[in-house]
Amino acid sequence: MSMLKRRLVDKYGRRMRKLRISLLDACNLRCLYCMPEHPVFMPQKDWASAADLTRITRNLVELGIEEVRLTGGEPLLRKDFMEIVTGLSALPIKKLGLTTNALLLVPHLPLLRHTRLQFLNISLDSLDRDNFFRITRRDEFSTVIDAILTAKALGFRVKINTVIMKGINDHELPDFVEWSAVHDIPVRFLEVMNIGVMKARFHEHFLSVSDMMTILGAEYRFSALNSLPDSTSRNFLVSNNAKIGFIASESNPFCTGCSRLRLTPKGQIRPCLFMEAGIDLKPLTPEEYLDVLPTIIAMKPIKRIFHQPQPMYQIGG
Repeated sequence: MSMLKRRLVDKYGRRMRKLRISLLDACNLRCLYCMPEHPVFMPQKDWASAADLTRITRNLVELGIEEVRLTGGEPLLRKDFMEIVTGLSALPIKKLGLTTNALLLVPHLPLLRHTRLQFLNISLDSLDRDNFFRITRRDEFSTVIDAILTAKALGFRVKINTVIMKGINDHELPDFVEWSAVHDIPVRFLEVMNIGVMKARFHEHFLSVSDMMTILGAEYRFSALNSLPDSTSRNFLVSNNAKIGFIASESNPFCTGCSRLRLTPKGQIRPCLFMEAGIDLKPLTPEEYLDVLPTIIAMKPIKRIFHQPQPMYQIGG
């Protein structure tokens, strides 16, 4: 390992090789586990520019970042989204991905085919139109399904992220397993997180990964798939040929293997989703990164922090 890359290794031996860039906090859905119906979003003038984001990411890649994922809010709401993707596509990274609700995805797909951004994580919390509306408070089910299937047909690497909530969509677990098998698209089941608007209803709607696997185990057999040490999900091939994963953010946090740094819409680097502390990278020279990053990485917790005063949409998915 080069001396530069050693600067991204903390005292526990965790190497920071992944960067999550939250492009903005705004979203065009109002998912009940994430947002109030009338949220207050950051002014656009406070966003880091496309040029800033590309420059910051380039500096971080030179120090050892290998994978970049764009998140939000909803990243596709940024008018300069393609400018950002074009800039990042020129960097020597192993993987460039996007987490999106897919409402605005289809018009971007022809252009995205010619970029490095080939990995799409698409949020879909119900396979029933009425239940989709109940969860998202928007009647956009067909838009999302069309975007998923179109992206798959065009050759993008598509995964589905499904937040499971007891009493709301947990009855759809088998439906998602069957859907995954039919469409050959992996589905990852996420525990709802005890953050923001969900805090008041967390215990009512929380369903652990262990309970999800028990529910599905009554109908299916699982074969474990190999995962990288810093993977956030436990992945399986199901007896019906579905590919599913489980992300146990609450019941079995993955902090001990976490390899992520986070960049806020303002260009501030943070060590953890659950920490507000960070440093603005916009005004810094590449040489100054060598002083700043060890400080940020040293702040990274080894155990889960269970308090985050900010809502999910403000800190990035």
